[in-house]
Amino acid sequence: MIPTRTLLDAYRAGFFPMAVSGELKWYSPDQRGIVPLDTFRVPRRLDRVLKHSRFEVSIDRVFQQVVVACGSRPDPAGNWIDDEIIESYAALHEAGHAHSIETWHQGTLVGGLYGVALRGAFFGESMFHTMSDASKVALVELVDRLRTCGYLLLDIQWLTPHLAQFGAIEVPRVRYLELLAEAMQVDCEFS
Repeated sequence: MIPTRTLLDAYRAGFFPMAVSGELKWYSPDQRGIVPLDTFRVPRRLDRVLKHSRFEVSIDRVFQQVVVACGSRPDPAGNWIDDEIIESYAALHEAGHAHSIETWHQGTLVGGLYGVALRGAFFGESMFHTMSDASKVALVELVDRLRTCGYLLLDIQWLTPHLAQFGAIEVPRVRYLELLAEAMQVDCEFS
């Protein structure tokens, strides 16, 4: 297990872990994906989904179940969530730093995401869905919560086409570290 203190120190310094071929590796990409909270946008089709409220949303109800579901999804590049990652983030959750947003349909967990909250930054780790739009609804809920609670930074590690539709961008590592330093000066409460 990665010690909680080690994880928090790594996030403060701009690093995050991934299990690659059974080995723990630390990353701080040259280009970092972020979602600017002030320019986050909800695609028109998803806005219609949100208005029809087919999902129930909860926070931290089944944290470990969300992490396991993220680790179970098929990924052609390989899965980076192994037992050590699951155990480490469960401990981080117990310490009050890792959180999940879950989406439910008729009492069944159908999507969600998890990440790490530290001062004024939220570090998104992974998301999953078994029903269309379920993880997107969780993302919208996350951004609403971060805005309401005064967070400054939503880190998504790498930019993907999926997240670009919400206004996600890449910033150079130097700029990311500036944004991170600013976020570390703010004291926010996720829950």
